[in-house]
Amino acid sequence: MIYNKHNFHNASFCIWIEIASAEIETLKINHTSKSGSGYIFNEIGVYRISNHWGRVSNCRWRLIPLSDFKNQNKTIAFAKWNDFLPNDEKAKLFYITINIASKTVNFEHAQNTNYSGKEVLRNANETTKIIRLITDILNDATWAKYLKYNDYNTLQKEVIHKLVYEEQSWLSIKKNYL
Repeated sequence: MIYNKHNFHNASFCIWIEIASAEIETLKINHTSKSGSGYIFNEIGVYRISNHWGRVSNCRWRLIPLSDFKNQNKTIAFAKWNDFLPNDEKAKLFYITINIASKTVNFEHAQNTNYSGKEVLRNANETTKIIRLITDILNDATWAKYLKYNDYNTLQKEVIHKLVYEEQSWLSIKKNYL
């Protein structure tokens, strides 16, 4: 599917890049949504001025911020038309990327060029659940309280690796360490 100003907002996945407000100060908003987000269209893509990102209607739109980001703060971002990919809440279209050092977990679309084919593909809801679980594992050690292990950092990396690359349930992964 080729996305444009008429269909980008309908069941799409996109990674938006935050920009400085100076980039659009001379441009006119072409459309304002019911939720108050403003859109400026051009031949290459679309600017979005909004205070909400993530799940937007039937879309999954991720924001790469310039600095620390908080939802409910107005942010301006840009996406090229070819950055939009199809979103189907039930289809297994998403995989998880992780940076343990910075404790960041993200979801990506299987149709992007970075997909290695090794990561487990999940639907949107499953992906969200696994991201929450991995975030908890990265930020709180209580999950490992009753498990047997020699080195916590090794255990943490092994468990996260299994969650990203294997189709095991959280319960079955923990059972391996009892």
